[in-house]
Amino acid sequence: MYDVVLLTLGSERDAPGGGCGSGDACCGGAPEATGKPAAPPDGQRCETPRVPVLACADALTARGARVETVVARSDAEVDEVLARLDAPARPDGLAWPDPDSKTRLVVAVASDAQLRAVVRRLVRRYAPPPSRRPAELAGNRTVPDLPPIGVLPLDPARGGPHRDLAAQLGLPRDPAAVAAAVLDGGVRRLDLLRNDGGSVTLDGALLGAADEAGRPLHWRGRVEVDDAVLSDGADPILACAIGNAGGYATLDSLPLLTAGDPADGRVEVAVAVPVPTRPTLGRKKKIRYEVRRARGRAVAVIPRDERVPFLDDGVEGELSRKRSWWTEPGAWAVFTG
Repeated sequence: MYDVVLLTLGSERDAPGGGCGSGDACCGGAPEATGKPAAPPDGQRCETPRVPVLACADALTARGARVETVVARSDAEVDEVLARLDAPARPDGLAWPDPDSKTRLVVAVASDAQLRAVVRRLVRRYAPPPSRRPAELAGNRTVPDLPPIGVLPLDPARGGPHRDLAAQLGLPRDPAAVAAAVLDGGVRRLDLLRNDGGSVTLDGALLGAADEAGRPLHWRGRVEVDDAVLSDGADPILACAIGNAGGYATLDSLPLLTAGDPADGRVEVAVAVPVPTRPTLGRKKKIRYEVRRARGRAVAVIPRDERVPFLDDGVEGELSRKRSWWTEPGAWAVFTG
């Protein structure tokens, strides 16, 4: 039978930014833009597991699994959990995941950002330095097959156009169903977007913002997908969506991404550019949006403006220099029902 670690990064009360993984702050959820951890309110710590975590632990225990619940408050504490997934020591000294491990990991998440935080630490643990790249690593990957993760959503499925990644993937949400998936279900391998800023993207990123009145703030930048140029930097851009899945498929009913597939080895990119229409007699000039799309292995965005706001798996940030994302096909995995 399996040893199962139920890992929680903190409740929404303790993680207003929605994630761990910046500045050793899990519960603080520091935004990437500052990297400064925010202290939990009133000195509180995220020590008490939420009801879905306890229910999942009970379901796992009833099936004979040995269960440990862990609340991580820093990247270092997340790393301590992930070390249990290591293979035996290798002659080359690299940390490597054990494909036959009897330890399984379940991550309780209140947001996609928290799930990303754990995958980010997996990548940091198992990605070998370029100078020590082992022969068995696939030519289109910089990381080995990362250990599968059981995903335990802490909140009900959201309605509306933006669904969390668990809903997009059709993963179970009921704690007992999550437990069954971890012990008896299959494994679905998914693509991962790495970027040259040292982070990862599971769902997607949306570049652009609006002012306090809701009016779009246009920005300029060069956007390239492999050899295709979606913007040369001269166009005012409403938004740029970079999709591994479909979380940023639309923006205020404007279709951006059309074919988000987190297992096809491609990233989909869409750029929305305002185009003035010729006014008809007696009518004012209107603005429509032209959406340019491309799919490929990698995307690069070079901002012409000083700072471009963005959301990446729900985490806010600002882009002030070139950022590149590339696809790691099938790099990470989830347990499915």
